[in-house]
Amino acid sequence: MKKVIGLFLIMILAAGLLAGCGETKDANAGEKKTLVMATSADYAPFEYIESDKSDEIIGFDVDLAKAIAGKLGYKVEVKDMDFGGLVQSLKSGQADFVLAGMTPTEKRKKNVDFSDIYYTAQHMVISKKDSGIATVEDLEGKTVGVQLGSIQEGKADEINETVAIKVENRNRIPELIQELKAGRFDAVIIEDTVAKGYLDKEADLSSFTVSDDPEEAGSAIAFPKDSELTDKFNKELQKMKDNGELQELIVKWFGGEN
Repeated sequence: MKKVIGLFLIMILAAGLLAGCGETKDANAGEKKTLVMATSADYAPFEYIESDKSDEIIGFDVDLAKAIAGKLGYKVEVKDMDFGGLVQSLKSGQADFVLAGMTPTEKRKKNVDFSDIYYTAQHMVISKKDSGIATVEDLEGKTVGVQLGSIQEGKADEINETVAIKVENRNRIPELIQELKAGRFDAVIIEDTVAKGYLDKEADLSSFTVSDDPEEAGSAIAFPKDSELTDKFNKELQKMKDNGELQELIVKWFGGEN
């Protein structure tokens, strides 16, 4: 009888342990995994830190990463590092992916895999219709306004290497348009989707597009070679393009109101 009771108690204890394991497994199953995103937080509005407000890395790329990863059931941990070390961070296993306004050049493709292009910058030069400005060469000696920290600011500096211009920056796009209309700027350079809104409202403005070298156009997400995340991210990225979510993020971060 003692043996029977002992065996019964052992069975109850074993059942309890199995039940406990099952509860732990279920609890863990509900937890999200975390992906490490490497970036260089010095490239507003893609990724940057508003140091006067917090030490959090924010920006277009960060929102995009969290949106895609969230749809796949992941959390995102953002790591800041020098831009030159981003590819190596993937090769060494320090990061799961890189989102940093990175262009998928042939040289980089030898070391990492890339997603589809998620954003292509189209630079638009806007001036008054009577300004006589119709080409980049016409900007010589002119004062050109750009948004502080934007990719257009970098484009203006690039133009200045071959055509002498005076570059001035302002914090917001509406300020640039005000300065242009007031005659303090001869022209401004802003992103084309943002420019369209002003061109539709302001009849006295004209514009032309400044193209980038095809090798230097477009940003993509970088992954370690043969990462299973590449296809998963691409599928969710395409869905965001189709349903308008990606465009909403573009307007949020490149619309001058961030």
